[in-house]
Amino acid sequence: MDIALRSIFLFFVVFILTRVIGRRELSSLQPFDLILLIVLGDAIQQGLTQDDYSVTGSLIVISTFAVLQVGISYLSFRSRRLRPIIDGEPLVLVQDGKVIEKNMRRERLTHGELAAAARQEHIASLETIRWAVLETNGKISFIPKDG
Repeated sequence: MDIALRSIFLFFVVFILTRVIGRRELSSLQPFDLILLIVLGDAIQQGLTQDDYSVTGSLIVISTFAVLQVGISYLSFRSRRLRPIIDGEPLVLVQDGKVIEKNMRRERLTHGELAAAARQEHIASLETIRWAVLETNGKISFIPKDG
């Protein structure tokens, strides 16, 4: 039972931590970010299982995480009020060719990162964008101006 309680606690700690850290797409992680994720996973494992290296202990942790993830997903599906808290909301970064600095600072994105994402979508200039939206999955969607 102790392992299940630790699993529940650490699940919500990681959930809150990922919401606070921000929306970075896994494919855009820098090498240091990836190493940090690996170290975080190892640190969590130490807190979850302590000295229990049994298959039963692992199954309890995995099952608890799976049930919590399905529960969170179901809450997000069923409750419109909880959806922005659980999944987040899209954030407009560019409107009518003008960068919204407040939103860029909020997500700790640089102009260079935004420009690089635009170039990957074959957009040469931010002035040609009607909207650039940071989606809840960390990807930036670009909607060009007409004409």
